[in-house]
Amino acid sequence: MAQRKVLLYIATSVDGYIADQNGGVDFLSAAQSSGEDYGFNSFIKRIDTIIWGRKTYDKLLSFGIPFPYRNKKCYVFSRTKHGKDENVEFVHREVGDFISALKKKPGKHIYCDGGAELVLEMMKLNLIDEFIISVIPTLLGGGIPLFKPGCSLQHLKLVESRSFPSGVVQVHNKRRSAQDQCAKPGGIIGYEGQS
Repeated sequence: MAQRKVLLYIATSVDGYIADQNGGVDFLSAAQSSGEDYGFNSFIKRIDTIIWGRKTYDKLLSFGIPFPYRNKKCYVFSRTKHGKDENVEFVHREVGDFISALKKKPGKHIYCDGGAELVLEMMKLNLIDEFIISVIPTLLGGGIPLFKPGCSLQHLKLVESRSFPSGVVQVHNKRRSAQDQCAKPGGIIGYEGQS
């Protein structure tokens, strides 16, 4: 059986922010389109586990909606909360050890829904296998960036890109395998080497 993967499925503004300077996500409303889920229902069938950072989980709770993932195993990384609540289990272990152990357990894939601090820690350790990023046609001009400084260099391979009538562009990349990494690189866009 193939090892489980960690899939980052998230939305950003055109300038790369997942929230405004106050942590607000009202800009996501620009993507609302009747009958369009941007592939989320198909995506969620591939996963049985969800991981969040504590601030992202708190933001979800602030929406005042019924918890949408009761049939999934949900973990929240937190330095301040302990044990469990009615929705999730709080995790205090080192991110790398926890995710590596989780990936070795049988099951479907693992959905990372942010936030930026958790993504940064996982990027440092090359723990994210696929990146499904929906770009909302909005410029925030500042806020919380999806990829904070300190992420390690990672070469990705395009799986698919899709555009929608709402203006949203969704880009699906996966981390290149060791074999792909060793392949001879092609030319650089916009650069012609001098002989």
